[in-house]
Amino acid sequence: MAKVILTLQPRIPAGSLSMAELPAGMLDDSGSFAGGAAKEILEETGLEIPVSELINMTELAISPASSDGDEQLQRAMYSSPGGSDEFIPIFLWQNRIPRGQLKDWQGKLTGLREHGEKIKLMLCPLNQVWRQGGRDSKVLAGVALYQALRQDERILVEGWGK
Repeated sequence: MAKVILTLQPRIPAGSLSMAELPAGMLDDSGSFAGGAAKEILEETGLEIPVSELINMTELAISPASSDGDEQLQRAMYSSPGGSDEFIPIFLWQNRIPRGQLKDWQGKLTGLREHGEKIKLMLCPLNQVWRQGGRDSKVLAGVALYQALRQDERILVEGWGK
């Protein structure tokens, strides 16, 4: 069964000491969104993922021509467009992982301690991730994008079926 790695970490502004989220972070001036995503995944999970293996689901789902007139909107998710210009590309990484490695990841403590990060990993079955991480808009967007792109056969996983 497919699993999703979620991070559990304090989110004080939301009033949570252990919010389930997709690994995420802010883009600095050092590179691309995919490069920033790979860096955050490494920092939050310990996984070193080549940028070339990340799939930008928002770019697959949102056509470049979908902006209105002269607007230059990002091909990304705007989590609160009425109050913020923050946008979030949603990336996917798929790989088969040995069961032993999955067991090692469950409950693993990660994060950059020197930055005050206290992150715990949680492996969640794909069909339950919306329940476990439903308070994180990135989780809900990721699940919706993944399901729609799979249905349209724009994301295929060899041997996993549709």
